[in-house]
Amino acid sequence: MSELTIELDGIRPIDFYGPNNTKLAIIKKRFSQLNIAARGNKLKVSGNEADLRDFEDRVTLVVDHLERYGQISEPQLDRIMLGAEAPESPGANATENREDVIVHGPSGNLVKARTVNQRRMVELSEQNDILFAIGPAGTGKTYTAVALAVRALKNKEVKRIVLTRPAVEAGESLGFLPGDLKEKIDPYLRPLYDALDDMLPASKLSYYMANRVIEIAPLAFMRGRTLDKAFIILDEAQNATNSQLKMFLTRIGPSAKAIITGDLTQIDLPGNQHSGLYPSVQLLKDIDGIATVFLADEDVVRHRLVKAIIKAYEGASPTQNPTHQLSQSSKEKKAL
Repeated sequence: MSELTIELDGIRPIDFYGPNNTKLAIIKKRFSQLNIAARGNKLKVSGNEADLRDFEDRVTLVVDHLERYGQISEPQLDRIMLGAEAPESPGANATENREDVIVHGPSGNLVKARTVNQRRMVELSEQNDILFAIGPAGTGKTYTAVALAVRALKNKEVKRIVLTRPAVEAGESLGFLPGDLKEKIDPYLRPLYDALDDMLPASKLSYYMANRVIEIAPLAFMRGRTLDKAFIILDEAQNATNSQLKMFLTRIGPSAKAIITGDLTQIDLPGNQHSGLYPSVQLLKDIDGIATVFLADEDVVRHRLVKAIIKAYEGASPTQNPTHQLSQSSKEKKAL
């Protein structure tokens, strides 16, 4: 008789075992020839070697399903235990455009690319290792970027996610912030936490954060590091100087992907500093493996008035928006 121990890392026991162990009962029923004991996030199993290998394969499929979709129903679990493949998604609607789904969030909610340029973000990120996503507020730049990073992590394309942004005050002086370092910088990073909350169960997000699978830090903390086998997002890049952007871009390891998001109409740098985002886009636009997508007011997915507000401010601007200074061919050269 052989023994096997399986650790359910990153999986909530209740999601795997079910309320009152109802799902565990299904597993035990389908593998009645094995002695299965559950202790927290560990399964201790004993029995025939061939049965143990089959059991381990079935459990791996269940774990993969939970990591991808955040939940598994009892009928889906039973199918996997019987040797059938896991369904593509929980409760999938036949009329749903699955190509637009980026990732499945908690409770089976779908995170989709909802506009033409958000779909371009998805396509260009898949085709390139570095992507600049530039556009006004509310166009889903950060949200789509975080969804792509979570998908890459769930699909085991990367081992970790690194999210960063400059700690620059948005036109107001916050003064002295009390607390430790994390408490001081968290307000600047809140939008990234909000996006992650929509895409990962709270327990799994806490596990990933505690084990540095997901890391959120100010841009200044990136200096001197090499980030490999990671999906890296620089948010609010309009508030990074040219030297900071160069520093960030040269942190990327050989097996990493990066998305840089920014809004050239909302630069909050002090008057003696200049944004490096637009110069970087111009400088790097002809390098193979680097692409740029420009989002516009038609991509706004917030309140219906946000689109009108953006148009009103653009109409009142005395200077030309720098995003319009690039030719159409250089905007999305990778689309050809």
